[in-house]
Amino acid sequence: MPKLKTHSGAKDRLQLTGTGRVMRRKSHVNNARRKKRRAVKGEFDTVMPVHESYRRRLRRLLPYGAK
Repeated sequence: MPKLKTHSGAKDRLQLTGTGRVMRRKSHVNNARRKKRRAVKGEFDTVMPVHESYRRRLRRLLPYGAK
């Protein structure tokens, strides 16, 4: 069986936890930060889990996990 290739965009944007959850950053981070509330800007620093409906599809892009 040949090796599977990791999707380059997914490996930069996603990370896997030890328990196998796929984590992502929020979008629109660099778009008009001056206009956003302080609480909203604080949310950009955290990572959040990907919704359950996308998990199986994204795990296929990261066959060996991500950094």
